This record gives sequence, C-alpha cells and structure tokens, in this order.
Amino acid sequence: MATVITEKTIDLEKILKSKMGSKAKWVPRPLVWWLKHIIHQDEVNRYLWESRHLKGTEWLEECVRYLDATLDIVGEENLPAKDDGRLYTFVSNHPLGGEDGVALGAIIGRHYDGRFRYLVNDLLMNLPGLAPVSIPINKTGNQSRDFPKMVEAGFKSDNHMLMFPAGLCSRRKKGVVEDIPWKKTFISKSVEFQRDVVPIHFGGHNSNFFYRLANFSDRFLPFNLAMLFLVDEMYKNVHKTFRVAIGKPIPWQTFDKSKTPMEWAQFVKEQVYKL
Repeated sequence: MATVITEKTIDLEKILKSKMGSKAKWVPRPLVWWLKHIIHQDEVNRYLWESRHLKGTEWLEECVRYLDATLDIVGEENLPAKDDGRLYTFVSNHPLGGEDGVALGAIIGRHYDGRFRYLVNDLLMNLPGLAPVSIPINKTGNQSRDFPKMVEAGFKSDNHMLMFPAGLCSRRKKGVVEDIPWKKTFISKSVEFQRDVVPIHFGGHNSNFFYRLANFSDRFLPFNLAMLFLVDEMYKNVHKTFRVAIGKPIPWQTFDKSKTPMEWAQFVKEQVYKL
C-alpha cells in the first residue's frame, strides 16, 4: 500500500516564493513541473514522511539505508576517542554533493553520539531530520553578513565540526574529478580554537552529464545550475559502494606561519587525496 503523505516537507513553490517573493508567480508552470521532477519532490517527501520520527544521526543512518549505500571504511581507528575531552574539525572532499554528506554525518554522528555540526546550504534546512545537526549558510542571500558569526558559533560550541572546504561538489577537469581549491576557514578557525584536523577522503563520482553541466554553468552562468541536479545525481548513485578513508589527525600546531592559511588548506586537500 502506498504511503499517504499528509504533510509536504519539500514544496518547490513555497521555496521559490521565499527566494523570489512576488516574482515567483512569473516562473512558467512547465518549468516548475520540470524542477519538481528534477528534485524528485514526491520521492523525497515520501521518504521524509516515513522517517519523520527520526532526527540527527538516526535520520542520517536511515538515509544511508534508504539509498542502499555500502560504506567501505578504511582507517576508522584514526577517529579520535569520543571521550578524550577534545574537539576536532573533520574535513573531506565533496565528490557527490549528497550521499557523501549523509554518509559522513552518519559515521561521525554515530562515533561521537551526535556531537557534531555541518555547515550546510540553508536550503537543506528544509530537511527536518538534518536541521538539528546543521548550521545553515547562505552566502548569496540575507545571511551572507552573518556567515562569519555562524562559523564562529559552530567552533565555539561543544560539537565537532564536519566541513567540505571546497564549498561546491567536485568538478571534472581534463578527465580528473577533483574538488576546486579549498577555502581557508577551517584552517584559521581550527588554529584559533585549537582543534586538530582529521582528513577524510570519500570515493565516488557523479554522472558525465552532471560534470558537463557543471563546467558549462561555472563558465557561462551567474548561478550554480548544476546544484539543482544534485538530488537527481543522488538517486543515480543508489545501491553503490563507497570507499571512505580516514587519515590520522593533523595537530593544529602544524598550521604555522610558514604558509598562509590558504596554502595550508591546499596542503590538507593534497593529504586527503593521498588517502
């Protein structure tokens, strides 16, 4: 028997109105229908309704099961003990833009009893199960001026931080799938709050279509068109196995004045791709 959804969590029309105001009514109806199809609105709402009783780590673990993702974890022993009294910054490449975030949240959340936070796009706050472990960011909207304060609050908290320093999911350049240059925030804040950095490499890739679209969007468009297709890519990646390699913590004292924070960020990125 089909699940009866009595509450729609993801409502594209409401999202458009919240982002565009009165201009939303000028978006052509066929385009709205197409967008609903691309973001799998009905399928996502069905999952959200069926998992509505779960929050945080439990919701993330259920999401991994829903996507039938198998995680081949290498180096799990490198995760610091949860009772060592310290806080850490976990950083990873971002090859998929969906399943990688869910899977790593499930791993970190389970190991540390839910004591971690993501920095996520504010649109993801529409996911009730994800919201309790998220700090929303919207660099292009009204929250842009509050971004430094929100990052500061995350690092001041009693939670580990899980970050994707590239900001965007990986691109393919000259046949190689790799993150764009990493931002330096995780370096400067980890030093400021004396958090060792734990590098993680997540194996996986999106479709050829996605990479062609992303490269076109990055080059010719003023907005990230490829982001609209991340849910569709997530559904293309169901039933797959992903290798997750966890490296040894890098002491925060490593990030001294011999390199700039940006140079240190690229150094950590290089270490991640060696895992």
